[in-house]
Amino acid sequence: MEIETDRPNRPAQSPQPTGSPRWVAMFYDPASTSWRPGAESPDRTPVLYAIGEMTQVKRTRGDEVAVALWGPKDGEWQRYDASPAAAAPEAAPPPPGDGTARPGHAKLAERMEDRRHQVLMASLSKAGLYDLAPDDVTAVRTLVDQVDEATLRRVAHWMALAGGPVE
Repeated sequence: MEIETDRPNRPAQSPQPTGSPRWVAMFYDPASTSWRPGAESPDRTPVLYAIGEMTQVKRTRGDEVAVALWGPKDGEWQRYDASPAAAAPEAAPPPPGDGTARPGHAKLAERMEDRRHQVLMASLSKAGLYDLAPDDVTAVRTLVDQVDEATLRRVAHWMALAGGPVE
């Protein structure tokens, strides 16, 4: 999986990670003009989740992002292609709350909202959607705000199944 920006000076192709094959996300560091491992695991899912989280953080900061995903195939290193969702534009910040909740319930409501948001974002990452467009962010916020937790977890389960096993 490779996430690249539209900038004219794209980095050189990611080098193969060292050591025995495992799942590794290589991030390009423009300051040092080198590729560095950003996440690694024997399992693919945590690396994909890390790619999504790191991409969102970098884009929020205004940084350009280039990522390559390496993993095992038949005991050897294999570079995997980008997800179509990976090249989506930078995510917009969520809209602020309306502030109408009672102060005593505000912390609980905020924690529940954060928890539902994390569940949904993790399942989107598992389904291969790592970097969301502004419309996607709005849709996530709408689901978090308007859907009960049991339904949201069911939707998250469906998305996780859509991510499917790695072949």
